Amino acid sequence: MAPLLDTFYQSNSLTLKILSLLRYYGVFRKTYRFLKKSQWWSKEELEAYQLGQLQNLLHHAYENVPYYRRVFDERQLKPEDIRSLADLQMLPYLTKDIVQNNREELKARNYPEEAFEYVTSGGTTGNPLGFYYEKGVSRAKEWAFMKTQWDRVGYSFFDKCVILRGNIVKSANDGKYWEKSFFGRWLILSSYHMNNDTIADYAHQIRLFRPKFIQAFPSTIFTIAQYIKDNRIEEKFPTLQAILCGSEKVYPWERELIESVFKCRIYSWYGMSEQVTLAGECEDNAEYHIFSEYGIVELISDTGSQIHQTEEQGEVVATSLTNYCFPFIRYRTKDHAIMATNENCECGRHYSRLKTVVGRDYEYIMTSKGKVILSFASTPSSTFDNVLKFQFIQEKIGEVTMNIVKKSTYTDRDSDTILQTLQRKMGNDVHIDIQFVVDIPKTKNGKYQFFIQNIPLEEKSDGVKS
Repeated sequence: MAPLLDTFYQSNSLTLKILSLLRYYGVFRKTYRFLKKSQWWSKEELEAYQLGQLQNLLHHAYENVPYYRRVFDERQLKPEDIRSLADLQMLPYLTKDIVQNNREELKARNYPEEAFEYVTSGGTTGNPLGFYYEKGVSRAKEWAFMKTQWDRVGYSFFDKCVILRGNIVKSANDGKYWEKSFFGRWLILSSYHMNNDTIADYAHQIRLFRPKFIQAFPSTIFTIAQYIKDNRIEEKFPTLQAILCGSEKVYPWERELIESVFKCRIYSWYGMSEQVTLAGECEDNAEYHIFSEYGIVELISDTGSQIHQTEEQGEVVATSLTNYCFPFIRYRTKDHAIMATNENCECGRHYSRLKTVVGRDYEYIMTSKGKVILSFASTPSSTFDNVLKFQFIQEKIGEVTMNIVKKSTYTDRDSDTILQTLQRKMGNDVHIDIQFVVDIPKTKNGKYQFFIQNIPLEEKSDGVKS
C-alpha cells in the first residue's frame, strides 16, 4: 500500500534516480502545468473531466486489455454503456487476488514489452502484489502530482530537505547513519539504526543541516520528537517550514507532539504503489483533497454497498486515470477512510475530501537496544517476489519469527535475500527465525494480521518511547 515515493527512496543513489527522471521531464512538465490550472476548476468541470477520462480508459481497456475485454463480454456490456460516473458500478471490483492471477492479461497489448516496468507493493499487509507501471511515464506523472501537492506549503525540489523514510545508508556499518544526496540538498537518515544509543545524533544532525522541510514516516519523526521532549533537549529548528508525512496514518497525538517540538505543521498525504488514488492535506485544514485528475474514488461498506453519507467509514475503491498500460478499474484497496462533508473548502478547491484515512496502522519491532521502526514500504520490490504471504510474531525483545507461505518458485536463495535485507535494516540486534507455514489464518474481521506482538508493556517501556 505504500506510495511511489517509498519505491523511489529505497535506493541510495537518489541523485541518479532523479537524473533518470529528467528523461521524462516533458511528461512531468505537461502534467504539472495542467494540474496548476485544473486544481482550481469547478466541481462540474472536474466531474466532466473525470467522465471523459473514464470513457477513454474504458474504450482503451476493452480494445487492448484481454482481462477487461472478457469482463465486458461476460456482462454483455460495451464501453459506451458507461455514460456516467455512477454507471461505473456496472463493472465488478478488481481485487489483489484477481491482479495476481491475471497479471499478464491485465497488460495492454498496444504497448511494447520494453514500456512495462515491473514493480511490487511493499507487502505491508503480508500479501505483496506485483503489477506494472509505464516505464518512466508513471513516475514522472506521480512527481507532477506530488509537486502540485507540496506547492501548498511552498516546497521546492531544490530546498534543503531531511529524508527519514526507511532508507538504508551505506555508511551505517561504520557508525555514520546519514548521507547527503541530490547535490547536497538532501540529508538522508537511516530509520533502521535509530535507537537509544544513536537517536541524539539524529536530532543533532537535523539541526546542523538546517533543513527547510523534512520528509518522514510519521512514526520515525515522532520518535525523534518524543526523545527531544523527554530529555528536555534544547534543539532548535528555526529554518524548518513543514514536515511532509506519508505512508502511515498520522495519529492526533503524533501530530500534536511533532508540531510542538519542531514548531511547524505536518502535511500528510495518502496514496499507494498501485497509483489508483492520491490525496493530500489542505493548507487550510487537516482534510485530504482527493485529486480528481488522478483517479475516481468510491467508498463501500462491508457488504459492498455504496456509501454516500459523509462521516461514515468505508473501504476505498479506486480507478486509476493515469496508467493505461496496466489499468486498475474499481480496485479494492483494503484501506478504509471517512469522507468529509460536501461543503466547499475555504482554500477554494472543489475536490472531494477525505476527513481521515484509517486502517494504515504500523507496527514496531523491539530490538535488544531499543525500538526500531520497521516499515516494509521501502523494501526492494524483488525481496518478496516468491512469497505468497508473510507474518511477523514477536514474543521476546530482540527475537522475531517470520512465518512465510511460499510460492512454488520459492528457493533457499529467497530466504537468504530476505534475511540479508532485514539484517541490513535492523543490524545485529534482532534474531530473525523464518518458519514456513501452509497458510496464515485470517482474523475474525476477515483480514490478515501482518504483525503480532506479545511483549509485555513493562518490557516495551525500556526501549525508546512511542
